[in-house]
Amino acid sequence: MLPVSDTAAELFDNHLFETDPTTNALFKGDMKVQGRMFMKMITATVNDLNDIDALIPAVQELGRRHGDYDVQEVHYGSVGSALLWTLEQSLGDSFTPKVKTAWAETYMLLAGVMQDAAAKTAKAA
Repeated sequence: MLPVSDTAAELFDNHLFETDPTTNALFKGDMKVQGRMFMKMITATVNDLNDIDALIPAVQELGRRHGDYDVQEVHYGSVGSALLWTLEQSLGDSFTPKVKTAWAETYMLLAGVMQDAAAKTAKAA
């Protein structure tokens, strides 16, 4: 997806905001910069999947930050749906059922780690 990352980020944002308008208020600043950060995060996640010990602390920190941004549990579902839709649009025939399942399972695992970290931070505050 790297060759089309700017386009994919824009597709993701547009689809997310269309399907869950409540997420629009969560994004501050330049959306192109946000999109590049999102694509870098996806790339780093994919690259670190074989090193889960390095990946989990980074995902926990991301979850804590998302808690500070007032991200709600429902938003994780909206983002997951928009991510899968974007991957399908961007990867075309390469987005096989097996690839979709792998992405969905990976996203659910990482979203759970993020939500857990955000919840622990909120309880400690």
